[in-house]
Amino acid sequence: MDLFEAISQRRCIRSYTSEAVADEDVRALLEAAVRAPSSCNRQTWRFVIVRTPETIEKLHQAASYSTQHQTFVKKASVLIVVCGDLTRYDSVPYRERGITLFSIQETAAAVQNLLLAAWALGVGACWVGLFDEDVVKKALSLPKHIRPYAIITLRHTRSKTKVTPRKPLEELIHYETW
Repeated sequence: MDLFEAISQRRCIRSYTSEAVADEDVRALLEAAVRAPSSCNRQTWRFVIVRTPETIEKLHQAASYSTQHQTFVKKASVLIVVCGDLTRYDSVPYRERGITLFSIQETAAAVQNLLLAAWALGVGACWVGLFDEDVVKKALSLPKHIRPYAIITLRHTRSKTKVTPRKPLEELIHYETW
């Protein structure tokens, strides 16, 4: 699949078949994720792979604490919780910026790579950012220095959702100054 085709076609998928995602596909997605850019090559991203129904249910509860019930989370065969290791910026002069910005940026770039790779493999995926962070930390026994940034749902799909509308570039770009 052409890169530009994948970028323009990729969608968040919340409807799945009964076919689970194979371990080798999960590994391929993670290989794509870690090819993302990383500030000073600190590579703060960390990934927790979740397949057990009990833990998936706990993460579904974490993602359902607001009015969003996000039932598709518990229908995934695999969840990848994308985290940042905040200690990776301890030894640099821009430590605070590394923790509050760079770690988030590079894990977001890793998520985008993962989502594009999932689309190319025909695996349905959705980026979940709305969740109770403390519930996720407890469910996964995360150490204090590991912060969960995203939950990615994975399962095969037949869904071919419509192109998500985007604003025209003319509304979004400026040249030289605002």
